[in-house]
Amino acid sequence: MMAAHWNVTGDNQVKVAMKTQPGMMPLTNAHPDIWKNFKPNTDLKTGQRVIEMLNGAGIEAEADNQFDWMIDSEIVLVGMFGDKCPPTVIISQNAYWDPWFHARIGTAIRSLREEGYLIIGSGGGTHNLYRTEWHYALKYRDVFAMESPPDPTNLEFRQALQDVICKTGGGPELKRGLCRLMKHPYFRDAHGTDEHYVSACFVAGAIGEPEDRGAKGVLGAEVWELRSQCESQFSIGCWESVSSIKV
Repeated sequence: MMAAHWNVTGDNQVKVAMKTQPGMMPLTNAHPDIWKNFKPNTDLKTGQRVIEMLNGAGIEAEADNQFDWMIDSEIVLVGMFGDKCPPTVIISQNAYWDPWFHARIGTAIRSLREEGYLIIGSGGGTHNLYRTEWHYALKYRDVFAMESPPDPTNLEFRQALQDVICKTGGGPELKRGLCRLMKHPYFRDAHGTDEHYVSACFVAGAIGEPEDRGAKGVLGAEVWELRSQCESQFSIGCWESVSSIKV
């Protein structure tokens, strides 16, 4: 998994979470019954493999034995698996947020898909905290209240994102399309900063080779919150073909 809140500096550098018993950040806006029994589950064996795979691809990856999990990864895992967290490897982003660099990270570990591993990029379809509206969240803890629709520029970028993923599917065209969206005229309206987008480029690298053409892209769920923040859940590829593999 690559999520949005863990970024490391330095050219060509990333880190891999390798703390045996990491702490976790409380999901403060969710009812405690949803997450109170969740326990982070670091996959140390696969984490070491990931470090070696990234190093073999020319990416300077190293272990971080002090990293505690944050909401960017926890929300996804709690939503998918409840309190039964599967063994998980978390890879940091690089703080320069080069889309092609993050696609290279995905390409370097793409062979894990053949072993039944699920590769996740956690971010946001649109995520510009400079333009979100907080008053209902602060007063009523209601992030979904909306007196007016999202800005047209956010709606347009969100549609462009869906078009690239769902009309393209897997293959090099997906990788090129998602990386190129960072030059979309409304990208900066939709993403005030880059960290909630480049995780998509990471996933595109993992399913962005010629043999991945034909893998279907699906928008499975979506919600708008804080007026301008779109949380879109896409899946690319078919789980059934590898679901019988014992990992």
